[in-house]
Amino acid sequence: MATMMQDEQQLAERAARRDHTAFATLYSHYVEKIYRYIYYKVSNHAEAEDLCEQVFLKAWEAIDRYTWHGYPFSSWLYRLAHNLVVDHYRTQRETLPINDAVLSFEEGLDPDQYLARSIASNELRAAIEQLTGEQRQVVCLKFILGYDNAEIALLMKKKEGAIRALQFRALRNLQQLLEKEGQAADLFTAFALPVTA
Repeated sequence: MATMMQDEQQLAERAARRDHTAFATLYSHYVEKIYRYIYYKVSNHAEAEDLCEQVFLKAWEAIDRYTWHGYPFSSWLYRLAHNLVVDHYRTQRETLPINDAVLSFEEGLDPDQYLARSIASNELRAAIEQLTGEQRQVVCLKFILGYDNAEIALLMKKKEGAIRALQFRALRNLQQLLEKEGQAADLFTAFALPVTA
């Protein structure tokens, strides 16, 4: 895990010196996650693609002002994406359908608040709210924001095995809660959540 953060730090620092190759590597690593986040907000593939492209253009324009603070490079990208989505709705004269928290770990991302505001299904939201705080965090980071277990371990300052255990317990508890309501199969499928054995 330390190597992954060190590699990302080196890439980010090289990119901040306008190294095209380093920025391209960061782009390749994060473009799908940023696109997924934006699509979740705008529900339109063409708009999400345009906004995602704008995020990386703005990131490149401002990259020489970027400073590594020990958090994933994506926290900065998510903040740019959030601001562009807000601007997008402002120019469309529409209200943002999900009034989410700004996604920046250095500014205190609260996955509980973000998850609660991001899930469209009242049944799933109600079930998620019954999970422990750490289980909610793992569900948000893994299934909404698309982080892998190693990245989540870094963000939550836990071992990767502990993240896997939290994820398993969270999904098992969600499945049990939703089965009581007769919703498990439909909601797990709709949100692409793995069903536990």
